[in-house]
Amino acid sequence: MGRGKLRIYLGAAPGVGKTYAMLSEAHRRIERGTDCVVAFVEHHDRPRTEVLLRGLEQLPRRELQHRGSTFTEMDVDAVLRRAPAVALVDDLAHTNVPGSRNTKRWQDVQELLAAGIDVISTVNIQHLESLGDVVESITGTPQREAVPDELVRRANQIELVDMSPEALRRRMAHGNIYTSDKVDAALSNYFRPGNLTALRELALLWVADRVDEYLQRYRSEHQVSKIWGSRERIVVGLTGGPEGRTLIRRAARLAEKGAGGEVMAVYVARSDGLTAASPKELALQRTLAEDLGGTFHHVVGDDIPAALLDFARGVNATQIVLGSSRRKTWQYVFGPGVGATVARESGPDLDVHIVTHGEVAKGRGLPVARGARLGRARIVSGWVMAVVAPVVLALLLNGVHLGLANDMLLFLTVTVAAALLGGLLPALASAAVGSFLLNYFYTPPLHRLTIADPKNIVAIAIFVGVAVSVASVVDLAARRTHQAARLRAEAEILSFLAGSVLRGETSLEALLDRVRETFGMESVALLERRGDVDPWTCAGRVGTGGPLDRPEDADVDMPVGDHMALALTGRVLPASDRRVLAAFAAQAAVVLDRRRLREEADRARALAEGNRIRTALLAAVSHDLRTPLAGIKAAVSSLRSEDVEWSEEDRAELLEGIEDGADRLDHLVGNLLDMSRLQTGTVTPLIREIDLDEVVPMALGGVPEDSVDLDVPETLPMVAVDAGLLERAMANVVENAVKYSPPDEPVLVSASAIADRVEVRVVDRGPGVPDEAKDRIFEPFQRHGDAPRGAGVGLGLAVARGFAEAMNGTLAAEDTPGGGLTMVLSLRAADAGPDTRPEGTYRPGTYRPEDAHSPVHAERQVS
Repeated sequence: MGRGKLRIYLGAAPGVGKTYAMLSEAHRRIERGTDCVVAFVEHHDRPRTEVLLRGLEQLPRRELQHRGSTFTEMDVDAVLRRAPAVALVDDLAHTNVPGSRNTKRWQDVQELLAAGIDVISTVNIQHLESLGDVVESITGTPQREAVPDELVRRANQIELVDMSPEALRRRMAHGNIYTSDKVDAALSNYFRPGNLTALRELALLWVADRVDEYLQRYRSEHQVSKIWGSRERIVVGLTGGPEGRTLIRRAARLAEKGAGGEVMAVYVARSDGLTAASPKELALQRTLAEDLGGTFHHVVGDDIPAALLDFARGVNATQIVLGSSRRKTWQYVFGPGVGATVARESGPDLDVHIVTHGEVAKGRGLPVARGARLGRARIVSGWVMAVVAPVVLALLLNGVHLGLANDMLLFLTVTVAAALLGGLLPALASAAVGSFLLNYFYTPPLHRLTIADPKNIVAIAIFVGVAVSVASVVDLAARRTHQAARLRAEAEILSFLAGSVLRGETSLEALLDRVRETFGMESVALLERRGDVDPWTCAGRVGTGGPLDRPEDADVDMPVGDHMALALTGRVLPASDRRVLAAFAAQAAVVLDRRRLREEADRARALAEGNRIRTALLAAVSHDLRTPLAGIKAAVSSLRSEDVEWSEEDRAELLEGIEDGADRLDHLVGNLLDMSRLQTGTVTPLIREIDLDEVVPMALGGVPEDSVDLDVPETLPMVAVDAGLLERAMANVVENAVKYSPPDEPVLVSASAIADRVEVRVVDRGPGVPDEAKDRIFEPFQRHGDAPRGAGVGLGLAVARGFAEAMNGTLAAEDTPGGGLTMVLSLRAADAGPDTRPEGTYRPGTYRPEDAHSPVHAERQVS
């Protein structure tokens, strides 16, 4: 049985109609005779969605108990037993209740797909793992549930469910998304027009990129070389000259005229060298291209026009922007130039723009190393000079005889010219033709291939020797120039590689993509294995084509150590390119090691933090727990002693000591447990609307009577808090204030409303805390000043701040006017509006029917 197919309905925000579209598709498939069932779908109290569920087979759900409440989740086993052709699974990013088969619903979906069941699901753009921080920066709402991007990318079909922000807000206002009591808050918070527009753009761009990937894969699989102008892609050819910035700006203006236009600036470094590019100028042009929303690419190609055209066709570009040539008029003798060649060979589907600029016809400066052995044009010119020029010269000299010495110098001049143009072989041919003509026409006996005078033999021999020597020097210079230019091109690539490291571009995928476009390959993969006989695994891969199982299957493989290799497919590279490829391979290995070291460092940091907490806990146990235990044991031993007859007053005092020690232990253990929950992130408050005057007085039970003055007006607005967490936080803050306040100065607890917040101030007249220690006193196991060990382990304020932040509040310390310390607890007023985070994310205390199965809405009881 093959793997099932996954279809995903992707939306920009809750309420755009993903579930409705999924159910509509289910009805269409059932009408066609497809076996389709509902594995898990919530209608969220939306009437139209609820109507569509009718007539569909809904499989029973699995009930789970969590923290005293019953939740329902998708029963994976029931779906596998039923084995339908298609299963509907809503909310792909959902987190399952603890005790479920899998932690995430997308893991359940993978099981169904592996069993050969097709799945139709839904997901919002904010739940894609790579976009979580982007969405948070747009909406201000952290995303607590995520789906791996790769899972969504591998879906067989992705359908965007789109709706304009205005239409979505109308749906919200009509009560079609949330209940009426949440509409106003939602419209003024998450569902603001700006938020929805940004999320819609994000969804459209993400889907457009996926469509582009599918198109590139299709073109590669079907070997489509013709350009399809599905979107405007503009390639800018750069030479490294000052005109590059003009070309990039011109291309950006062209891209703005078309929807979805994309600019790609390309610098081609070739072994035969086009021009001496300035690294500083290229860096400026890279920055400009990226600032204008484009990308910068550095490729290697022996033929500049061919490299540009290959790159443009490879990225399915529609336009190429080039600058007018900076060559002077006489330099066109050597060829039409890059611009004219690209325009001639671009074909009917690729437009070429030649842009004028201020550097036109000003020349390229001083002559630069040509980097190649001699080009084809020069070699042809050399052969013409070697074969034709001596014959023409002989015909001219037959009419005007200048003497053997002068004739020989003229033929030597032709041979040197052939050597300068064509190198060694044309020079040898010219020397041979010239010596033949000199012997036949100008050395006695004439018109015979014999030489009567030995001096003429020496002259002709010297002539041939000089010709060969000059030709050898020219050929050697060409070889050295080729090597120098090749090294320069490699140095430029390596400098860009080093620059990417310095700029922090350490992504393995980005580096592999740079390798792919530098060498013009189809795909690049970094393979590794643990041992010589272990199978190869892929650490990172970019490009098209199927995955590689072994380096031997690639067109080019570059070993990196004993158990790692860089594998490239597309074409066979010449040996001269492997040196640069080796540098890329070594850098890829370094990037991979750095990424793993960073992950290990993060784990080590977490372990170190855990060890620090455990060490502090052991320190607390060593004394702060032992002291009350010792007191309790001593009192109990005294009471059980048969040698002493205790009076009722003594027995009461001993029992009171036992009770005080037990209360102290209970308080200490409670703080330790609460700190442990805060450190592991398991505190999940249940936010409700509560009056402060119902909670604050309950927090004063642990302090002596008359030690606190309470001023909490009944007219204060209600606050959105977890009652248990607020009581515990207030108790810790008040106990700390009473501990340091003078006996004759009661602590003042007052509350007031400020804008959409309610502040509770705990004011004491104690010694106070200096400014530099005001933040430190909220850290775990911190005690200010000379507090004795019996004063506690320093967790009370840390727990209080942690609980306050868990309720979207703050706890800060201020100086009390006249001396002392004031703790300010700021809470969100209930009438400020509920938290309107998107469906599928955690919203403290906000209950909706579709969230009934989510564990984060279970109440946490604070003891």
